[in-house]
Amino acid sequence: MKSITIAELTSRESTPLIDVREKDEFAAGHVPGAVNIPMSELGNRLEELPAEAFDVICQAGARSARVVQALEAQGHDATNVEGGTGEWIAAGHPVEVPSA
Repeated sequence: MKSITIAELTSRESTPLIDVREKDEFAAGHVPGAVNIPMSELGNRLEELPAEAFDVICQAGARSARVVQALEAQGHDATNVEGGTGEWIAAGHPVEVPSA
């Protein structure tokens, strides 16, 4: 399974980022530009995944790792983001919070 660190994520500009946390977690704050497809809904939303290579993030890296393993088995070019959104925030990077 391919993985990148938060530091490596900051330098990726054109790689789509899929956030597999639940909707309420995503709404509380996410990496700018991330698209939310919760792990619990992923099986029914596979057609929404990018055709090209993409990164997968969750809160700490465990859920996204499981998702990446499953998607790789189906032929997707997915990369896990180690440390997840929690590490992104801890490193002082900006987050997006949808406006109410």
